[in-house]
Amino acid sequence: MTAPRPERVEEPGASVRMSVRTASLWQGQGPVVAMVALGGAIGATTRYGAARLWPAETAGFPWTTFWVNVLGCAVMGVFMVLITDVWAAHRLVRPFFGTGVLGGFTTFSTYVVDIQKLVDEGRPWTGFGYLVATLFAALAAVWLAGAAARRTVAGRRR
Repeated sequence: MTAPRPERVEEPGASVRMSVRTASLWQGQGPVVAMVALGGAIGATTRYGAARLWPAETAGFPWTTFWVNVLGCAVMGVFMVLITDVWAAHRLVRPFFGTGVLGGFTTFSTYVVDIQKLVDEGRPWTGFGYLVATLFAALAAVWLAGAAARRTVAGRRR
């Protein structure tokens, strides 16, 4: 979805001038931006809560970030099946929940920082293991959860 583009309008007695369509940014993209921001606040707050409930040990493996990312990817797999195969979702559902909530909940930026910390602490193999384990676990989670959701939906249609 893109912002409205200006169109050229010829006015008598004037040079070519640019005017904007009547739909403003806030009528077009504004609700989408608002839903992403609201969802992101919810997702990030939830992730912060998880980090407070299960803090990672200073020199330990970052299990909380690992499981938050894997869980977020699994939920994304189910969500995508639901909004593509089951529901005729409102246009703001995907930006709110997919981009906002799950984008704010999962934390691949922290994942990268955790890898850098492990390397800086002299634990490059742990950092490499974390990098590979998160990548494979997240991809497996989204694929397996999506496949399970698709099977469940197909089983209910019979």
